[in-house]
Amino acid sequence: MDLPQIDNYQSLFLNDTDLLDVRAPIEFTQGAFPCSTNYPLMSDEDRHLIGLRYKERGQDEAIKLGYERVSGEVKQTRTNHWKHFVDQHPLGALYCFRGGLRSRITQQWIYETTGIVYPRIKGGYKALRRYLLFELEKSINTIQFTLLSGRTGSGKTLLLHELSNMIDLERIYHHRGSAFGNHVTPQPSQIDIENTLSIALLKQRHAQNNKLVLEDEGANIGSRRLPEHLIQVMKKAPLVILETSLDERVENIFNEYIVLSLQEYQDNLGSEIGFTQWSNNLSIAFVKIKRRLGGLRYSELKSLFDNAIDSHKNQNNPNQHKHWIRSLLEDYYDPMYDYQLSKKTDRLIFRGNKSEVMASFVKQ
Repeated sequence: MDLPQIDNYQSLFLNDTDLLDVRAPIEFTQGAFPCSTNYPLMSDEDRHLIGLRYKERGQDEAIKLGYERVSGEVKQTRTNHWKHFVDQHPLGALYCFRGGLRSRITQQWIYETTGIVYPRIKGGYKALRRYLLFELEKSINTIQFTLLSGRTGSGKTLLLHELSNMIDLERIYHHRGSAFGNHVTPQPSQIDIENTLSIALLKQRHAQNNKLVLEDEGANIGSRRLPEHLIQVMKKAPLVILETSLDERVENIFNEYIVLSLQEYQDNLGSEIGFTQWSNNLSIAFVKIKRRLGGLRYSELKSLFDNAIDSHKNQNNPNQHKHWIRSLLEDYYDPMYDYQLSKKTDRLIFRGNKSEVMASFVKQ
């Protein structure tokens, strides 16, 4: 029976189609798609050994070894995983790396086990990845971007989420964008980020949102890099500045980096370990900016930070964090922001408070 293939990649991504990825786990870890789940045909060890057999004795012998290693209980376990996925996601599709033998075998075994004709994606992961890279370049070329800027803690991300025509780069990159911006879980791979960004931009274009707002970011967000073409486009994009008082910025930073961040760590790791890991993460961030702070300012800020952590942990009083936050904003982030802004004044089209900035975007 000639089982079906599909190649409408746009539809797959616009509709968040559930994807069964049958590549080896190591391949999935290196790069995947937002709606994909990995139930591999071969384990990493299987893939390694079969690859060696292919090099030493050719394709036929490699295929023979593959059938030997994925048989009996192993085959039953893997087909059970696929059956569960198909039952849960009847409108999905499956793929391997190139849409070749692995996905054909998986598709055939699903049919033999369940009687369900489950489509495989023509060209597999490689074709989907190539499509998203092409669409990413197309989006960057065709969308008009406006950058939302403002001092650290001004509430840019909060404002951004009140707009429909926006892309939240920090959410996609899973990082808050500063030295202190790590989450409890690591950032996605560079490939995963590029795939997610491409899909997000594709959806905006499909919705006829060809004027988008991005937060003003550097070339890197955490340890991951923005696409080079996007970096160049953002360097020329018009700029809107959100102006917020220092007191409000301190409160924003306190809420995001102290209250919400600590809650995230404790939800994932438990109360005691979560607090320790969270406070260690902040301490490491201080070390990262020590050189720019200078020895004296670093010592002063670190002392404020250590006192705040002690008060927070032993007296359940987090409010002392506001002292080092205020000092860090005034002595480190604000001068750096002023310097960076001085090189962008020719692109400034509007500045104002939150309501004024919101109104300016509505008029665009």
